[in-house]
Amino acid sequence: MTPVWDLDPVLFRLPFGPLQVRYYGVIFSLVFVGGYLLYRWQTRRAGYGDDLASELLVPGFIGLLLGARLGHALFYNFDLLKADPLWFFKVWEGGLTSHGAAVGLIAALWWHARRKGLPLLDAADRFSFSAALGAGLVRLGNFFNSEIVGKPTQAFWAVRFPRYDGLPADFCPPRYPSQLVECALGLGLLGALLAADRLMGREARPRGALAALFLILYFSGRFLVEFLKERQGPFDDLWLSRGQLLSLPGVALGLATLTLACRRRRSALGGGADAAQTPPKAPAPPCKTPAKAAGRRRKGRPK
Repeated sequence: MTPVWDLDPVLFRLPFGPLQVRYYGVIFSLVFVGGYLLYRWQTRRAGYGDDLASELLVPGFIGLLLGARLGHALFYNFDLLKADPLWFFKVWEGGLTSHGAAVGLIAALWWHARRKGLPLLDAADRFSFSAALGAGLVRLGNFFNSEIVGKPTQAFWAVRFPRYDGLPADFCPPRYPSQLVECALGLGLLGALLAADRLMGREARPRGALAALFLILYFSGRFLVEFLKERQGPFDDLWLSRGQLLSLPGVALGLATLTLACRRRRSALGGGADAAQTPPKAPAPPCKTPAKAAGRRRKGRPK
């Protein structure tokens, strides 16, 4: 029997006013907490202070929200944006895209790295763990919202979504649970990054390698998962969906980053901000052998 997913997306309603707390909001909060802890773990290991990770929270949140909303407005609901420009600010009505979120986060990370004097590729490497966690958990939130569902199928692992189809459960078509597939993609990618970090020697890893690995694997996976997902608009009638077309630049950027990392061959090792601000020490004097030192003492001995 095909399982039915008909959970109310509202976790609880507050006793005053129309305010409510959704599962998606709770999961979104976990994304920020987990992402912050992962980035702090990386910056601590490099020798930076805890302030470096906390200073990315605000620009990261702004970049993610604006990028995700702008991507949805431009690529999926441009007609609605033209008819009602104020709709852009009604984020509580839904409408975020992961591709736009990725662009917004890259912009925020660039600003953060430039402001703190960090190499962009190094900052991107350290943030890739947080990005993978967010990519997985956000799709779990979509599952709780019964949105971004898969195409109808007769596969044994199909699920019925009455809240999406607006029909009684028995009349809903079985669909791919594409949200759970993308959740597994993000969490699996996090595991792959942790393994790659260890295999490449942690701080001895090539600078840019982890960011490249994230971009290539995530957007390649997104490209494949899109074959399972329901098309989301009238412009998705082509063989490739908009999600697949938007994933191709991500793969290309990952390949370019990997090429750059291999050519430069710079290690992530190098100390933190305090070490970077410390002037280099004067070179130590050359070592002298005992024989030379003894000869010099005999030569300078008074007669």
